[in-house]
Amino acid sequence: MIVGSLRVRLYVRQSRSLKDKRQVVQSIKDRMRNTFNVSVAEVDAQDDRQLVILGFAMVSNEGATSSRRSSKSCRRFASTRSRRCWITRWKSNGA
Repeated sequence: MIVGSLRVRLYVRQSRSLKDKRQVVQSIKDRMRNTFNVSVAEVDAQDDRQLVILGFAMVSNEGATSSRRSSKSCRRFASTRSRRCWITRWKSNGA
C-alpha cells in the first residue's frame, strides 16, 4: 500500500475577501475529490484572502499511480482558471 501526500500553493488573484476564497477552495476541493478520488483539505494560510495552500492525500497499490494522479490533479486545476500552482511537497511512503 502506497500513501502519497501532496502540498500545493495557489495564488487566487480575483479573490477580494475570505468569502470569495472559500467559494473557490470549496469548488476546487469538490472537483478534485470527484475527478481524482483524492482527499483534499486547506492546510495553511486560511486567513490570507489570495493564498491557498491545499493538502492532498491518496492511497494506491503502486507509487507510479499516486505520482501520476498528483501531477494530473495539479495540472488540472492550474489550467482551469489560470491560477498559479506550485507543488511545494510531494511525499510517498514507497515507490
